[in-house]
Amino acid sequence: MSAPSLYRDASKASTSDLVTRHADLVRRIAHHVAARLPPNVEVEDLIQAGMVGLIEAARQFDRSAGASFETYASIRIRGAMIDEIRRGDWIPRSVHRRVREAAEATRQIEQREGRAANAGEVAQALGISLDDYGRLMEGAARGHVLSLDDDEDHRTESRSTEHAPAAHQAIEAAEFQQQLVDAIDKLPERERLILSLYYEQELNLREIGAVLGITESRVCQVHGQAMVRLRARLQDWREHVST
Repeated sequence: MSAPSLYRDASKASTSDLVTRHADLVRRIAHHVAARLPPNVEVEDLIQAGMVGLIEAARQFDRSAGASFETYASIRIRGAMIDEIRRGDWIPRSVHRRVREAAEATRQIEQREGRAANAGEVAQALGISLDDYGRLMEGAARGHVLSLDDDEDHRTESRSTEHAPAAHQAIEAAEFQQQLVDAIDKLPERERLILSLYYEQELNLREIGAVLGITESRVCQVHGQAMVRLRARLQDWREHVST
């Protein structure tokens, strides 16, 4: 057997092993997500979508990037489930639009100031009150609107590159993973902690609030702000890749 064939066989075996060992992760996340969704969203539909996300994560995972597979896969699994939820069309498009606007405002503020944008600055840029901004972040997070790929242009671009050469896709996936790890590492401490407790430790919002001594509503707002900040910080990379 030739060396390339051996490499392909080893890669397939590694991918299959990762999928097999983490199938329960998909089920846990699906039930975690479904618990806060309308009853018309079927858990089995989320599991099917999540398995697609897991397979893609296993194919694209780069061990040298610094994040654990569980962390990387959890984000991609949830992203696949969010896409499935979005196809159900029960979240108003206006909410998606406002989240995109919040991410862009965050990006502009951080580029201008050279530091993390705070909620008050983003709210002012959006022309809304701080309370309304908090409700936007909470509602978006509870509705699972906050995907790192939550924009029409990026999703269209992703579909158009489905048949791109495998090597190109692998390189882009590894770059995204590294950019995501770096962006998470640079989040404000509380945002980083809440993402860790939610995605890695799989605590729910109420449990995180109890750990940190804050309300469930506040946990949801900070989680939303963290995801908006990550989207803002990954935008430059997306634009670089698309050029």
